[in-house]
Amino acid sequence: MTKTVLVTGAGGFIGRRLIPELSAAGWRVRTAGRDLVGDLSASNDWQPFLEGANAVIHLAARVHKMNERKSMSKATTAYDRANREGTINLGKQAAAAGVDRFIFLSSVKVHGEQSNMPLAGASLMAPGDPYAAAKADAEQGLLSIPGGMRVTILRPPLVYGPYVKGNFLKLIHAVEGGWPLPLGGLQNRRSLIFVGNLTNAIRASLITPPGIYLPSDGSPISTSQLIRSLCAALKRPTRLIPCPVSALQLAGIVTGKSSSIQRLVGSLVVDGKIPDWTPPFNLEQGLQEVADWRANEHK
Repeated sequence: MTKTVLVTGAGGFIGRRLIPELSAAGWRVRTAGRDLVGDLSASNDWQPFLEGANAVIHLAARVHKMNERKSMSKATTAYDRANREGTINLGKQAAAAGVDRFIFLSSVKVHGEQSNMPLAGASLMAPGDPYAAAKADAEQGLLSIPGGMRVTILRPPLVYGPYVKGNFLKLIHAVEGGWPLPLGGLQNRRSLIFVGNLTNAIRASLITPPGIYLPSDGSPISTSQLIRSLCAALKRPTRLIPCPVSALQLAGIVTGKSSSIQRLVGSLVVDGKIPDWTPPFNLEQGLQEVADWRANEHK
């Protein structure tokens, strides 16, 4: 029998890749966008979309913004309303409607911004900003919902792929522009996940035992290795300049961008484990899709 899954955030970076994958796997996909339910909050009515649904995949969220211009209190309220209250509201309505599985896309940021040891589902949570705190609270709220709904939480690291935005797109622009980057001496370790691997992990989570998982591409790489691989995929020269980490950190202090610099030079590693799941794409394949996308964009 064909099963029905409700996907929120279906029009986003991850959702647009997930929908065809679910359909190909035999799921009947139902979507509900902002135009139908409004901005995420505790007042959304999901019942018309939950009727007869076997599973929910909750991707919709107020996205993390690196340079949040609102005051800390206003930012906290905004993230809390959308990412905590909105998520828990959907979870409670899903449980009441008899939904069997609920997949929640959280973030590795609930563990903080740095870890030299592989993070796992049971690792200490230490959210460092309003976005991460709201995601962490949403997780706890979902896991506290009574009844038999099976909840799986995914905490991916940095996601990249065609149509990516944010810092990864800025890095692409830097490589395409031929800018010299003072990151050639970095020996840090960062876990990443290609969007095709993440959507595959989400689909797999519909049939794996419920739990908290941190999927990734596999072995972590350094920031300098990532840039070299990206340059190769984009067929651009590698212009990396060795620079001491201490000098980069000092520059971050002087420019007021310490947190951004720390993300570049620090390590953040996850275990990448989901039961019976192996990422279908490697880094080179993922970056090649990025390169093909950029080539089409420039036509």
